[in-house]
Amino acid sequence: MERITCSQMTAKLQNGQLDAVLTHIYGKDAVAAQKERYCAAIAAFADLYGADRAVSLYSVAGRSEISGNHTDHNHGCVVAGSIDLDIIAVASPSENNVIRLTSEGFAESKVAVDPIPTPDSSAFGTSASIIAGMCSAFAGKGYAVGGFDAYATSNVLKGSGLSSSAAFEDMVGNILNHLFNDGKVDNVTIAKLSQYAENVFFGKPCGLMDQMACAVGGAIAIDFADPAAPIIEKMPFDFSAAGYNLCIVNTGGNHADLTADYASVPAEMKSVAKKFGKEVLRDVNEEDVIKAIPALRTELGDRAVMRALHFFNENKRVALQKQALLDGDLDTFFTGVKASGLSSFCYLQNVYTTKNVTEQGLSLALCLCDRLLSGKRAAWRVHGGGFAGTIQAFVPAADVAAFRAAMDAAFGEGACLVLRIRPEGAVRIA
Repeated sequence: MERITCSQMTAKLQNGQLDAVLTHIYGKDAVAAQKERYCAAIAAFADLYGADRAVSLYSVAGRSEISGNHTDHNHGCVVAGSIDLDIIAVASPSENNVIRLTSEGFAESKVAVDPIPTPDSSAFGTSASIIAGMCSAFAGKGYAVGGFDAYATSNVLKGSGLSSSAAFEDMVGNILNHLFNDGKVDNVTIAKLSQYAENVFFGKPCGLMDQMACAVGGAIAIDFADPAAPIIEKMPFDFSAAGYNLCIVNTGGNHADLTADYASVPAEMKSVAKKFGKEVLRDVNEEDVIKAIPALRTELGDRAVMRALHFFNENKRVALQKQALLDGDLDTFFTGVKASGLSSFCYLQNVYTTKNVTEQGLSLALCLCDRLLSGKRAAWRVHGGGFAGTIQAFVPAADVAAFRAAMDAAFGEGACLVLRIRPEGAVRIA
């Protein structure tokens, strides 16, 4: 690999040598802003770790769940896409076995990688735990790890349902891949290793969809029947060309204290599966669950039953919505989006937390969508894990300005994000 110092990388950006790759990832209209952003990140790295270091640039996309809500952790199906909000990093290998990573606005995380870290429950929920987990995951699969210094900055809002934590995990894997493994670790594998880091080291149970969508890139359909070998299909549908924007509305809620709420969803679904001798609902017959409802209600409670039924119905909806996108049938796709949103609200019950029923930003945002978009060829629903954070809406381009203005008025300036599905997930820029 060519040795490029901070000043040389900045010159490459400023003289247009990286314009082609930036255009491919972000779109032509965003190149100038991205060049400024990368140059600022290089300057920050130089101040922290030295201007004479040989550096490389990395990007990992945030993600939007396009179809399927809380199905992946029970080996279901989803349609998801990488978006043009991302985490970027400037990184350089170090001469010791220590990783130092500073994210903008946060204190430096420092992790020794010799010996390879082991899980530490006292570090759950920290950036350092993710770094340690990624090193453990790489080493466990026989990949090389080593020390590096990095500076990262992200416009994937924390707690937004756009998967800031998954993007960070994938970023650590992205850097380890290119600095120490010659880029030979494919992005599907990086996503699997990231899930391990979040589950075992970060202490948060999750499925694989977030990490996969952030890493792989584009719009993709994923079947998690076998999580060790998920079936991934690229989806060529272009919402922008069809005259629609994907709008994500950040209602201002935060996911910080909601781990128990998230954990309850897969746990309750799996508790139903366990009654039939299975680990996940994908392996259970829906009709058997229907017949067993009286006993399940007594043993597990009504919510667990409703969440199981949501899973079965959502998996069927995903199949219909995937085919609708392949056929270019937006009406069928939008019908599925609305049905998914209703099911998530009524049966999955992840639109607000029962810990604080007076805070229902997602409910209010969905209510406003009803007011703003009813009667139009559009669709809306809860976005991502739910309980707080964001809703999504597919809005006709002609209505985006009015929609954004109304949402910003309710939830604050900049609350409504108008997004583009980007073609790449985890990449080394240069």
